[in-house]
Amino acid sequence: MEKHSKVPSRRGRPPKIARSNADTRALLINTGLAVLTEKGFSATGIDLILKSAQVPKGSFYHYFKSKNDFGLALIDAYDNYFQAKLKRHLINEATTPLERIVLFANDAKQGMAKFEFTRGCLIGNLNQELSYLDDFMIERIKKAYNSWQALIEQCLLDAKKLKQIPQASDCKMLAEFFWIGWEGAVMRSKLDKSSEPLTLYTAQFLRLIL
Repeated sequence: MEKHSKVPSRRGRPPKIARSNADTRALLINTGLAVLTEKGFSATGIDLILKSAQVPKGSFYHYFKSKNDFGLALIDAYDNYFQAKLKRHLINEATTPLERIVLFANDAKQGMAKFEFTRGCLIGNLNQELSYLDDFMIERIKKAYNSWQALIEQCLLDAKKLKQIPQASDCKMLAEFFWIGWEGAVMRSKLDKSSEPLTLYTAQFLRLIL
């Protein structure tokens, strides 16, 4: 009977896996998003992300000049993902504007519960680490918040047209207020491992604007 020798395991570096350049870059970004929605940017080393993605360290610097460059790519990816989520709910004309906000909140609660409240908002997490971020990342975070606020503002303007909220409502101010409070509710949900803070915040925001 022919004997099959065991292939010795390699230590110290991930195994080589055939991937295209685009696939490897996307894998690094997706892995980074998963890790950094749970952990802080400053406290997370690149090695942890590379180990999770099974990508050798030399490959990382082929796609990203630095950790901050990687951080910018993560913000872009998260902003694109989150804007798509917001648009799916906030510009859905099949429901009334205020119902759209509730549907978005419910979607967010389900998403956090899916990962047992270990993951939050990447932008919100980074916002707590501004002293560790460069000016480019800080400006990109502000840009993300502004884009999200614009979507909530438009939803509130639609609510005003349908007379769901008072005509004197300052929709731009209310949209900014929404995100200031929402990010706090997300952090509290992670702390309590419960969707109750998001439910409470959404209910009180709607009560305020009505």
